[in-house]
Amino acid sequence: MSYRLSVDTGGTFTDVVVADLNGKIVIGKALTTHDRIFKGVATAIDVAAEQLKITKHELLDDTSVFIYGTTRAINAVVTKRTAKTAFLTTEGFPDILLFREGGKANPSDFSKEFPQPYIPRRHTFEINERIAADGSVFAALDEAQVKSILQRLKNDDFEAIAISLIWSIVNPVHELRIGELISETLPDVPFTLSHRLLPIMREYRRASATAIDASLKPLMQSHLREMEQDLRSVGYAGEILISTSAGGCMHVAEISERPIHTLKSGPAMAPVAALSYAKAEALNQNIIVCDTGGTTFDVGLVRDGNLVHTRDTWLGARWVGELISMSTVDIRSIGAGGGSVAWIDDGGLLRVGPHSAGSVPGPASYGAGGIHPTVTDAAVVLGYIDPEFFAGGRIPLDSIAADRVVGDLAVKLGRPLLDTAFAILQIANELMIKAIGELTISEGLNPAESLVVAGGGAAGLSILAIARELGCSTVLVPKTASALSAYGMQVSDISTEHSATRLTSSRHFDVAGVNATLNQIDDELNRFVSGLPSARPDQVRKSYFVEARYQSQVWELETELPDRSISDRSVPLLTESFHQVHERVYAIRDDASDVEFVNWKGRVSVRLRPEIANPERMPTPVVASTQRRRSAFFGTGGAIEAPVHRGSELQPGASIDGPAIIEEPTTTIVVYPGMTATVTAVGHFIIRIR
Repeated sequence: MSYRLSVDTGGTFTDVVVADLNGKIVIGKALTTHDRIFKGVATAIDVAAEQLKITKHELLDDTSVFIYGTTRAINAVVTKRTAKTAFLTTEGFPDILLFREGGKANPSDFSKEFPQPYIPRRHTFEINERIAADGSVFAALDEAQVKSILQRLKNDDFEAIAISLIWSIVNPVHELRIGELISETLPDVPFTLSHRLLPIMREYRRASATAIDASLKPLMQSHLREMEQDLRSVGYAGEILISTSAGGCMHVAEISERPIHTLKSGPAMAPVAALSYAKAEALNQNIIVCDTGGTTFDVGLVRDGNLVHTRDTWLGARWVGELISMSTVDIRSIGAGGGSVAWIDDGGLLRVGPHSAGSVPGPASYGAGGIHPTVTDAAVVLGYIDPEFFAGGRIPLDSIAADRVVGDLAVKLGRPLLDTAFAILQIANELMIKAIGELTISEGLNPAESLVVAGGGAAGLSILAIARELGCSTVLVPKTASALSAYGMQVSDISTEHSATRLTSSRHFDVAGVNATLNQIDDELNRFVSGLPSARPDQVRKSYFVEARYQSQVWELETELPDRSISDRSVPLLTESFHQVHERVYAIRDDASDVEFVNWKGRVSVRLRPEIANPERMPTPVVASTQRRRSAFFGTGGAIEAPVHRGSELQPGASIDGPAIIEEPTTTIVVYPGMTATVTAVGHFIIRIR
């Protein structure tokens, strides 16, 4: 079969990327249909098939792999539209989800109500049992009580059950027995056992992940089943994979059992794509990845050629939101995108976001009933977007409506129309700059020394101004930037992770115990690989990590193991590796302190697709010319007649000095004064900022 097809369904647009065996890429884009997600997917597939001069059915018939990413799970958690879930925990620990981790961003701020737990306190049930820290049974499981509780859950129509017992990671016998009783009593109710999902220390993190995963199972299992049925009904017979928060893919059956892995499934793929694009252009730098869609702005990192992972991903504000706890690609999201609404607060100040016009009704310029000014409307007013060429001309925009809603805002502010529109973009940019600064500085990364890779349909509107403010000199905007996450799925691996806890220290290192833990992790990874019959040994890559800390520290840092097996000789190497990570993040190391090693983790990746080859060399720059011009405003001196270039007409080596506008069917790149864009050998845009 000739094609691989990937889909990313966002809050506003659905992106489809189709790649053939030679690496040729086409993009299909359509508005997301939230009532039945496959309607928007089918429309986007139609658009891609049209470019290939075949029908949708012919495309699907000749497709071997279909990869799907969705925001359905994260939207459900954020909007509290998950299943009615019961939380079962050890007697005496009913407030794990309520207390969270006890932190507070502003200790002296008492103006905000304490947040409610993810699962309501009235849906929490204490189980008479207790496992000791050494794994012994301190108090036997009261099975009669469990059966009574399960009967109550059945009578009250609970839809899912989360079970997180104290020290089940050491001895899971009670969790396993409760699982058996649920299967006997409530065979149609999905449940999650904490020791299987996240076998690590820290009861809140394990309980939070378990609660979120269980609450998503009815919704995501139904959604994925519906998607698969719709896809099969139009004739697709190939393999279906789901993108995950860790930057890889899993099969539908496996992800249905652990839907928590889909919470960042779309955004997590942007750094994967950015790394692939940077390698193709031989740009070997640390990368800041910016993905600007219609609803959100996502920022991530690639450091030393590797994705950055974290267990500290909060849905909502730190301490008061919900902690995923699973290892995910470190992506920060804010409510700033093309559909972000501009508004005036009670103090008379102009604001942008976090609320969005979405795909329905969308920005006012969509002509679908939107009445609020958005970033997209401002870009139309400024002349950056051609109303007749939006989405390649498939979605004509109403420039009169854009002028009207932005003009209403200008009147309230007492400012000229163009100044108001430019201010909307500037404020959105400042929000994005802040998000980038928080992520890069926390990782000890200097933005000015990094490559910026920009993606998302709205990326080209702001990314160059943002990069200039950050002091960055080079920006890469891929030709397929508008579908960055969907493209990331094309080059991602099939992967999984497995964790286990074994507490030891550099002073008295438990070599035998740690190796036994790593062997257990390795067995799980091998079991995963054995389920992929097409995988060859040369396609399998394993890596191992430990979460470690200085003695008496509260939080751990992830450190890669120098070797798969630990020996007395490798302990100093592992300790030194932690010192280096700590120094990079906090600019200090404490060689005199013992290092505690807490959670061990293994990650396996199976690459079923070859890396993109580097081009032979950058073509000789040639100044590009165009007859197209459009009135555009760049912040000072009034509107000018700016050159407008169509990406399809630009040859490799074409050089464009700003101010200018480059139009692709699915994105627009605004080249500001003092910048030069060059078309690379593979058709991407590298912009140098002077």
